This record gives sequence, structure tokens and C-alpha cells, in this order.
Amino acid sequence: MQDDERLVFTVLEASKLLHLSRNSVYQGVMANEIPHIKVGRRILIPKFALERLLSGAGKQYEAK
Repeated sequence: MQDDERLVFTVLEASKLLHLSRNSVYQGVMANEIPHIKVGRRILIPKFALERLLSGAGKQYEAK
């Protein structure tokens, strides 16, 4: 499976994709600002949820 076919990212991978610190991503996860799933102790961020989150970013600032 290639990287573009991955369904989930770890917190570290998501932090690199978002250009945020690992701690910022953890804070976003704990505040439920970043969609995630927990499998045991692992936190995984679904690719689809991350794309959906980013596609809606800034919509509150659009002119009506």
C-alpha cells in the first residue's frame, strides 16, 4: 500500500502534514478539534476526516 492510499495517520505523521508540533496535534485531539480514533493506547487520525476538516477551514470567514 502506498502512502497516498493510507487510511490513517499517527499523531507524528499528522503533525508533519499539518506543519504543527506534535504537542499541538495532541492538544487538538484532546480538545476534539482534530477527528481521531483510539485503538488501545494509539491515537489514529483518519485521512478522510482530516481532509474534511481542512476543506471546511475558513468557511466561517466567507462573505455571505
